Amino acid sequence: MSKSTVNFDWITILIYILMVLFGWVNIYSASLGDNPSSIFEFSQVYGKQAVWVLFSFLLIIITLAIESRFYQRFSSVIYAIALLSLAGLFVFGKTIAGQTAWYDFGGIRIQPAEFVKVATALALAKYASGIHINLKLFNHQLIAFLIIALPILLILMQPDPGSAMIYFAFIFPLYREGLHIGYILLGIFAALLFVTTLVFGATYISIAVGIICFILFIKYRRKRLAFLKYLTLAVVAIGFSLSVSYVFENVLKQHHRDRFNIVLGQEVDSKGIGYNTNQSEIAIGSGGWFGKGWTEGTQTKGQFVPEQHTDYIFSTVGEEWGFFGTSLVVILFILLLLRLLYLSERQKSTFNRVYGYSLVGVIFLHFMINIGMVIGIFPTVGIPLPFFSYGGSGLWSFTLMLFIFIKLDAERMSNW
Repeated sequence: MSKSTVNFDWITILIYILMVLFGWVNIYSASLGDNPSSIFEFSQVYGKQAVWVLFSFLLIIITLAIESRFYQRFSSVIYAIALLSLAGLFVFGKTIAGQTAWYDFGGIRIQPAEFVKVATALALAKYASGIHINLKLFNHQLIAFLIIALPILLILMQPDPGSAMIYFAFIFPLYREGLHIGYILLGIFAALLFVTTLVFGATYISIAVGIICFILFIKYRRKRLAFLKYLTLAVVAIGFSLSVSYVFENVLKQHHRDRFNIVLGQEVDSKGIGYNTNQSEIAIGSGGWFGKGWTEGTQTKGQFVPEQHTDYIFSTVGEEWGFFGTSLVVILFILLLLRLLYLSERQKSTFNRVYGYSLVGVIFLHFMINIGMVIGIFPTVGIPLPFFSYGGSGLWSFTLMLFIFIKLDAERMSNW
């Protein structure tokens, strides 16, 4: 047994195996028909997922067999190929539900946006680990933002705003490497301003901002520069608030607007656009403490939750495994994220550390948005639950991203 094999973080690998197996168990239940057959029945969703799972273990072997230096040395090439795969969708891609986001190879659909996350993490880690790179400098920050922005723009053109949203997770590793927290606070402020404007209207928000600006004027009237800074922020905030209505009505599609309105309480539509979330909440709530039992969920067996085996797989866990099962899933994710943070911090290489934090950011954002979406806190945006939701592209991309980091960690001393 080689030294790098001994150094594999088996705790992370064990958590991964538990997640994937528990995910398949719930996919099996969510897609089980009246006449169940072999788990390798390719005509059934659970049979296809079983194949994806088996091939993911082959992918793990290949990923771990590659020298860790390969991922750093060829990260730019991998990133360029990834961007080309997104651009190629507009020529060779298959359009489903209005989104040109998949390649179709004889019935096997591949969603490149999932794999581009891996390439973006590698490219960002390569750039941030440059000898003369200092992410506290604005010009260096611009290039890092450009690496993140290019896939976002191409994905938005599909259009797939849900997948594009995940790429903002790459701000997390930049913050770890010195990016000012003001960028994150500004992003949170913009999101809150967008939501509050939708609820209260631009007029009331502008008045509120004006009042705050007046209070700041009283406080900083003797500090002209400080007041001018807040005045500029207030003007930008009012301008942003006034633009929300245009963006909401002309940029977002109707189903996106409907989902926002339902979550914000502006509309009640439990049988239309809000049907999925409403049924998901019913399924989770009916599970009680210990659930109705595996394959015994009435909401699940009755297929009341559309696409339950994909984005809404957590509702199957809630109905059939109850509070105990949902808590187990949450605990597994928390353990995985904490373990990955620990591994990231012990890296001697900036490349490894940035890549590790990118992995943490992506998994966390997927986890947070998916769970929030299923329980009705966030709008439905089509974000799968890592290692649990059905789909080869999602499973393979998360597997690839995770085990590249496990390989980097195993050889962290030799890469320093």
